[in-house]
Amino acid sequence: MTGPLMVSIEGTALNESTRARLVHPSIGGVILFARNYHSPEQLRALTGEIRALKSPELLIGVDQEGGRVQRFQEGFTRLPEMETIGKLFSAHQESGLALARATGYVLSGELRECGVDFSFAPVLDLLSSNRAIGTRAFHLNPQVVATLADALATGMTLNGMRGVGKHFPGHGGVVEDPHDELPRDERSLDQLRKDDMQVYVNLNCETIAGVMSCHVLFPEVDTVPASLSYKFLSDELRGRLGFKGPIFSDDILMGALGAIAAPEGLARMALEAGSDMVLLCNSDEVTDQVLESAELPPQSGASRERLEMMRPVASYATDDALMNEAREQVTRHI
Repeated sequence: MTGPLMVSIEGTALNESTRARLVHPSIGGVILFARNYHSPEQLRALTGEIRALKSPELLIGVDQEGGRVQRFQEGFTRLPEMETIGKLFSAHQESGLALARATGYVLSGELRECGVDFSFAPVLDLLSSNRAIGTRAFHLNPQVVATLADALATGMTLNGMRGVGKHFPGHGGVVEDPHDELPRDERSLDQLRKDDMQVYVNLNCETIAGVMSCHVLFPEVDTVPASLSYKFLSDELRGRLGFKGPIFSDDILMGALGAIAAPEGLARMALEAGSDMVLLCNSDEVTDQVLESAELPPQSGASRERLEMMRPVASYATDDALMNEAREQVTRHI
């Protein structure tokens, strides 16, 4: 049985201490970073090592969006920024949709060939001056964001991969970067529903199966950030919006949450708020602390079933002609 924590690892291969950590029953997934990558061949070996540790296998994810957030680069196709796709859509809708689909197809095909289950993409935040998002966003218009995100995720599904949309309910009303500090958005719930949350209306779980929450405080709605808020995750996303896929927290070790609780408390709060999987990134020491001391709520069968939605839906077989065509289309816009 796998658990509700997704953790990072060090290096390009597993050592004994990492293997011992990853078999802990609370860990259900691994998120990879640039430090874990040297070449496609090495990545295939690493993901194979991770898969061999448990049954059911640990989920393997990565932030492979395109633009400035692309963890694997050498040996992978460089992917365009989401804003580039949005600008093309504004000029010519069909061209923008085609580029979104091609980007998703290349993204997913190259990851699947290396044994990665899914990417935390596409970004569903609205285009704004937020320092963490910036050009990672498609567009200012929520309907355009929803359209392009679905097109990109549709491209991903052609290779059997489903997307994870992020970051609910959105960074569109703040400038601060949650890696460093806790952003504070003074908008009301009604305002959020009319703007940022419009993107999440009628999400297609067949293409965007998962959603990641954001570390933004909305004091008009709740006293805790959205990533720890039952009102946002359970009442709004699950309840009013009817989202049925898995909910992931953003990395709880970001600076935004440091003053709220210790990491083990944050993990519990995120799960109790409605997350199915909590990310712990970039500190083996803190991960071990959480594994040793956290009293996590029991993982329900429904939550485990939702997380299973992130596994690829079919075995992967490369279609060289389609991949080459999509790569040519993508690289024209870099």
